[in-house]
Amino acid sequence: MKLSGFPLCLLCATLFLWLAHAGSLKRCQISMDMHHIEKSFHRIKNTIQMKDVFQNVTILSASETLYNITPSDVCCMTKDVLGLYVDKVFRNHEESDPRIQRGLSTIANSFLHIRNALEQCKNQRNCDCQKEATEKFQIIVGNYEQMEVKAAAIKALGELDILLSWISRNYRPKATTK
Repeated sequence: MKLSGFPLCLLCATLFLWLAHAGSLKRCQISMDMHHIEKSFHRIKNTIQMKDVFQNVTILSASETLYNITPSDVCCMTKDVLGLYVDKVFRNHEESDPRIQRGLSTIANSFLHIRNALEQCKNQRNCDCQKEATEKFQIIVGNYEQMEVKAAAIKALGELDILLSWISRNYRPKATTK
Protein backbone atom coordinates (compact mmCIF):
# COMPACT_ATOMS: atom_id res chain seq x y z
CA MET A 1 0.00 0.00 0.00
CA LYS A 2 2.88 2.41 0.72
CA LEU A 3 4.28 1.82 -2.74
CA SER A 4 1.09 3.10 -4.43
CA GLY A 5 1.33 6.41 -2.51
CA PHE A 6 4.85 7.01 -3.75
CA PRO A 7 3.90 7.66 -7.41
CA LEU A 8 1.22 10.12 -6.29
CA CYS A 9 3.75 11.92 -4.09
CA LEU A 10 6.24 11.97 -6.96
CA LEU A 11 3.58 13.37 -9.30
CA CYS A 12 2.69 16.10 -6.80
CA ALA A 13 6.34 17.04 -6.32
CA THR A 14 6.89 17.17 -10.08
CA LEU A 15 3.79 19.32 -10.57
CA PHE A 16 4.89 21.65 -7.78
CA LEU A 17 8.35 22.10 -9.32
CA TRP A 18 6.89 22.72 -12.78
CA LEU A 19 4.46 25.33 -11.42
CA ALA A 20 7.25 26.98 -9.46
CA HIS A 21 9.37 27.23 -12.61
CA ALA A 22 6.50 28.44 -14.81
CA GLY A 23 5.48 30.96 -12.17
CA SER A 24 8.98 32.32 -11.72
CA LEU A 25 8.12 35.44 -13.72
CA LYS A 26 5.27 36.19 -11.33
CA ARG A 27 7.74 36.16 -8.44
CA CYS A 28 9.82 38.66 -10.40
CA GLN A 29 7.17 41.33 -10.64
CA ILE A 30 8.84 44.62 -11.22
CA SER A 31 7.50 48.00 -10.36
CA MET A 32 7.74 50.40 -13.28
CA ASP A 33 5.80 53.19 -14.84
CA MET A 34 5.69 52.06 -18.47
CA HIS A 35 3.57 55.07 -19.41
CA HIS A 36 6.34 57.39 -18.18
CA ILE A 37 9.02 55.47 -20.10
CA GLU A 38 6.92 55.35 -23.28
CA LYS A 39 6.08 59.05 -22.96
CA SER A 40 9.80 59.87 -22.63
CA PHE A 41 10.56 57.87 -25.76
CA HIS A 42 7.72 59.29 -27.83
CA ARG A 43 8.98 62.83 -27.14
CA ILE A 44 12.28 61.99 -28.83
CA LYS A 45 11.32 59.15 -31.17
CA ASN A 46 11.17 61.12 -34.43
CA THR A 47 14.48 62.85 -33.81
CA ILE A 48 16.23 59.56 -32.98
CA GLN A 49 14.70 57.63 -35.88
CA MET A 50 15.59 60.36 -38.39
CA LYS A 51 19.27 59.79 -37.53
CA ASP A 52 19.00 56.09 -38.44
CA VAL A 53 20.53 55.71 -41.90
CA PHE A 54 20.17 51.90 -42.00
CA GLN A 55 16.44 51.47 -42.55
CA ASN A 56 16.77 47.93 -43.93
CA VAL A 57 18.63 46.58 -40.87
CA THR A 58 17.14 45.58 -37.53
CA ILE A 59 18.71 44.71 -34.21
CA LEU A 60 15.74 43.36 -32.29
CA SER A 61 14.35 41.48 -35.31
CA ALA A 62 11.07 40.86 -33.55
CA SER A 63 10.01 37.79 -35.51
CA GLU A 64 13.19 35.87 -34.65
CA THR A 65 13.88 36.91 -31.11
CA LEU A 66 11.56 38.79 -28.80
CA TYR A 67 8.17 37.52 -29.88
CA ASN A 68 9.02 33.83 -29.75
CA ILE A 69 10.19 33.75 -26.14
CA THR A 70 8.60 31.23 -23.80
CA PRO A 71 6.96 32.68 -20.68
CA SER A 72 9.63 31.09 -18.48
CA ASP A 73 12.35 32.96 -20.42
CA VAL A 74 10.76 36.43 -20.42
CA CYS A 75 12.50 37.49 -17.20
CA CYS A 76 15.90 36.40 -18.46
CA MET A 77 15.50 37.95 -21.90
CA THR A 78 14.25 41.21 -20.41
CA LYS A 79 17.22 41.39 -18.03
CA ASP A 80 19.71 40.65 -20.79
CA VAL A 81 18.24 43.05 -23.37
CA LEU A 82 17.99 45.85 -20.80
CA GLY A 83 21.60 45.10 -19.88
CA LEU A 84 22.61 45.53 -23.53
CA TYR A 85 20.85 48.89 -23.63
CA VAL A 86 22.32 50.07 -20.31
CA ASP A 87 25.85 48.78 -20.89
CA LYS A 88 26.26 49.52 -24.60
CA VAL A 89 23.49 51.44 -26.33
CA PHE A 90 23.11 54.38 -23.95
CA ARG A 91 26.85 54.55 -23.32
CA ASN A 92 27.75 54.52 -27.00
CA HIS A 93 25.28 57.18 -28.04
CA GLU A 94 26.54 60.75 -28.13
CA GLU A 95 23.87 63.42 -28.07
CA SER A 96 24.27 67.19 -28.14
CA ASP A 97 20.57 68.11 -27.89
CA PRO A 98 19.70 68.60 -24.18
CA ARG A 99 16.05 67.63 -24.78
CA ILE A 100 17.11 64.29 -26.29
CA GLN A 101 19.71 63.79 -23.53
CA ARG A 102 17.04 64.24 -20.84
CA GLY A 103 14.69 61.79 -22.53
CA LEU A 104 17.39 59.17 -22.97
CA SER A 105 18.59 59.69 -19.40
CA THR A 106 15.08 59.07 -18.09
CA ILE A 107 14.77 55.87 -20.10
CA ALA A 108 18.29 54.69 -19.19
CA ASN A 109 17.65 55.22 -15.47
CA SER A 110 14.36 53.31 -15.71
CA PHE A 111 16.07 50.45 -17.55
CA LEU A 112 18.82 50.34 -14.93
CA HIS A 113 16.23 50.14 -12.15
CA ILE A 114 14.33 47.33 -13.90
CA ARG A 115 17.51 45.42 -14.74
CA ASN A 116 18.68 45.62 -11.12
CA ALA A 117 15.32 44.29 -9.90
CA LEU A 118 15.54 41.39 -12.37
CA GLU A 119 19.14 40.73 -11.34
CA GLN A 120 17.91 40.26 -7.77
CA CYS A 121 15.36 37.76 -9.07
CA LYS A 122 18.14 35.93 -10.89
CA ASN A 123 20.19 35.82 -7.70
CA GLN A 124 17.20 34.16 -6.02
CA ARG A 125 17.09 31.66 -8.92
CA ASN A 126 13.77 33.04 -10.16
CA CYS A 127 15.09 34.35 -13.48
CA ASP A 128 17.22 31.62 -15.00
CA CYS A 129 18.17 31.60 -18.67
CA GLN A 130 17.34 28.58 -20.77
CA LYS A 131 19.48 27.68 -23.76
CA GLU A 132 16.95 28.96 -26.32
CA ALA A 133 16.70 32.39 -24.66
CA THR A 134 20.48 32.66 -24.48
CA GLU A 135 20.74 31.82 -28.18
CA LYS A 136 18.09 34.40 -29.11
CA PHE A 137 19.84 37.04 -27.03
CA GLN A 138 23.08 36.24 -28.85
CA ILE A 139 21.27 36.95 -32.15
CA ILE A 140 20.38 40.41 -30.83
CA VAL A 141 23.97 41.02 -29.69
CA GLY A 142 25.26 39.80 -33.05
CA ASN A 143 22.90 42.15 -34.89
CA TYR A 144 24.14 45.02 -32.72
CA GLU A 145 27.82 44.20 -33.10
CA GLN A 146 27.62 43.86 -36.90
CA MET A 147 27.14 47.59 -37.12
CA GLU A 148 29.53 50.43 -36.39
CA VAL A 149 29.19 51.44 -32.71
CA LYS A 150 27.48 54.82 -33.15
CA ALA A 151 25.17 53.56 -35.91
CA ALA A 152 24.24 50.54 -33.79
CA ALA A 153 23.39 52.79 -30.83
CA ILE A 154 21.13 54.95 -33.01
CA LYS A 155 19.48 51.86 -34.52
CA ALA A 156 18.85 50.32 -31.09
CA LEU A 157 17.46 53.59 -29.74
CA GLY A 158 15.18 53.86 -32.74
CA GLU A 159 13.87 50.37 -31.97
CA LEU A 160 12.95 51.23 -28.40
CA ASP A 161 9.30 51.21 -29.42
CA ILE A 162 9.63 47.50 -30.28
CA LEU A 163 11.26 46.76 -26.93
CA LEU A 164 8.81 48.86 -24.91
CA SER A 165 5.85 47.22 -26.63
CA TRP A 166 7.28 43.78 -25.88
CA ILE A 167 7.89 44.66 -22.23
CA SER A 168 4.36 46.04 -21.87
CA ARG A 169 2.91 42.89 -23.39
CA ASN A 170 4.89 40.56 -21.13
CA TYR A 171 4.69 42.43 -17.85
CA ARG A 172 1.44 43.49 -16.37
CA PRO A 173 3.04 45.62 -13.69
CA LYS A 174 1.27 47.26 -10.84
CA ALA A 175 0.67 50.84 -11.85
CA THR A 176 2.92 53.30 -10.11
CA THR A 177 2.02 56.90 -9.69
CA LYS A 178 4.45 59.69 -9.32
